[in-house]
Amino acid sequence: MSFEAPALLVGLAVVPLAALGYWLLQRRPPRFAVRYTNLDVLAAVAGRRRAWKRHVPAALLLLALAALAVAFARPTVTVKAPNERASVVLVVDTSGSMRATDVKPTRLAAAKNAMRSFLDSAPDSLRVGVVSFSDEPHVVVSPTVDRAMLDQGIDVLGPGFGTAIGDGLARAVDLARSATGAAAEGDGQGAALKDADGRSLASILLLSDGAQTRGLLSPGQGAQRAQVAGIPVFTIALGTEGGTILAGPPGQEQLIPVPPDRETLAAIAEYTGAQAFDAESADALEKVYAGLGSRVGREDRPREVTAMFVAAAALLLAGGAGLALLSAPRLP
Repeated sequence: MSFEAPALLVGLAVVPLAALGYWLLQRRPPRFAVRYTNLDVLAAVAGRRRAWKRHVPAALLLLALAALAVAFARPTVTVKAPNERASVVLVVDTSGSMRATDVKPTRLAAAKNAMRSFLDSAPDSLRVGVVSFSDEPHVVVSPTVDRAMLDQGIDVLGPGFGTAIGDGLARAVDLARSATGAAAEGDGQGAALKDADGRSLASILLLSDGAQTRGLLSPGQGAQRAQVAGIPVFTIALGTEGGTILAGPPGQEQLIPVPPDRETLAAIAEYTGAQAFDAESADALEKVYAGLGSRVGREDRPREVTAMFVAAAALLLAGGAGLALLSAPRLP
């Protein structure tokens, strides 16, 4: 928390002074004679109260004074707000291994559901694109805020054959840069646009379930392009070590193991300054995508919360006054 007028926090000095005054008043000896001489009867009709309860109204009033003093200093907090210039490219592996059923109902079906979870949790102003890759990359949907178009693009995703991680990542970098309006520099790999804090306005979410088997570029070369462009690549390794698929000519199918290549994906994320995630179930995958949807495409913005402190002070004042009236001793 920060303050627009921190010098006014000196008003908090009123709180300990008021507390000291209250303490002195409590210790002051009585100035008037007791009108009722039979003290036993007086105590019986007046009733008993716990000593600490009579101090509660005063404590609430002191808290109200503290809240008002803070309010005068105009407190502000930092909140996550949608960045209307931001864009994200969802890169999904559609190789044949995505037919594996170790993640129910299949890896690809779970990935499609998780991508929809991302769209549900992401800001409406966030431009999202979709790139798929198997033997080669394909732009399924260019970055857009049209959620219906994105849903349609996700629906048509189907399994292919090989895994070209490097080419898919390179295609996503080009798409992300064009979405943020980055201008080419020198060798055509100019830096992506940055926000006011120097962070990239574009992000890539790369999901894959296996090692590279196809493509012109290696995963490292694809990661290098993202790093040069200043685009973080969040990676998700989908599947379990025991994942398998049936492959081969009809009648001669063989059970092929298809474990995810976690090491390569973790290296891509680390190299580009992002995070790597593992997902061995559909629920875990949806949580990862939903969490990323609530993070990417947002920026830190200050928000003044003076009204909250004033409202809290008003409630404390009302509570203190009400308790003081209710707990005031009465004689029949």
